Amino acid sequence: MENAFLAGAVLGAYLIGSLSFAVIVSRLMGLGDPRSYGSGNPGATNVLRSGNKMAAILTLLLDAFKGWLPVFLVKHFGPAYGLGEGSMALVGIAAFLGHVWPVFFRFQGGKGVATAAGVLFAFEPWLGAATFATWFVIAFFFRYASLASVVAAVFAPFYQLLIWGSGPVAGALTVMGLLMVWRHMGNIQKLFKGTESKIGQKVHAVAQDRGPRHAHDRPHPHRKPHRHGAKHH
Repeated sequence: MENAFLAGAVLGAYLIGSLSFAVIVSRLMGLGDPRSYGSGNPGATNVLRSGNKMAAILTLLLDAFKGWLPVFLVKHFGPAYGLGEGSMALVGIAAFLGHVWPVFFRFQGGKGVATAAGVLFAFEPWLGAATFATWFVIAFFFRYASLASVVAAVFAPFYQLLIWGSGPVAGALTVMGLLMVWRHMGNIQKLFKGTESKIGQKVHAVAQDRGPRHAHDRPHPHRKPHRHGAKHH
C-alpha cells in the first residue's frame, strides 16, 4: 500500500506541476501567449516583458505554490501513510518536472525557477529563504534573472549539505539544480555574448533575440522611408 500511496503522490505532484500558470494567467488577463514573445519561456520573468506586472506577480506566486503544495502535504500528512523524507524528495522533483515538461501543454514548459523555490520553502523554510536571498542579491546587482537563477540553483544543495546534512532532500536539490542550469544554457551563452536581456525589459527590446525578421518587416533596399507631411505628386 505504501508504494501505491507514493505513486499517487508523485503522479499528483507532476500533474499539479504541469499547470503552466504563465499561459493560464496570460489567457485569463487577455495577454499574449508568453511562449510567443521575448525568450519564449512560459515563466514569470517573460510574462513581465509583456509590461503587465500583476500578471507576472500572479504567475510567480502560483508557480511557486504548485511546487510548495504537494511537498507540504506529504511532509505533514505523508508519515501516516508511510511516506517519509525520500517520498517528499520524489514529490518535489515530480512537481518540478511537471513545470519543465507539462503534460497539459505538450511538454513545453518553463525553466522551473519559481516552482523549485516553492519546493525549497516546503522542504525547509530557512533553506528557501537563504536560496531566495542569494537570488535577490545577484538579481539586484546584476539585473539578470537568468544569472541569479543559475547561482541560486548551484548554491541551494550546498546550503542543504552545510546546514542540514546529506540525504534525499540534498539529492533532490542537486537534480533540480543541474536541470535548471541545463535549461539556462541558452541564457548562459547570451550572458557571455552580452546579449542577455535584463529584468523588466519589454518585448520589443528583446526582439533581436527572436531571430531574423520576416521579409515584409525589412526595409526595401531601394525604397526610401516615407516622411509624414510630404506632398504626393
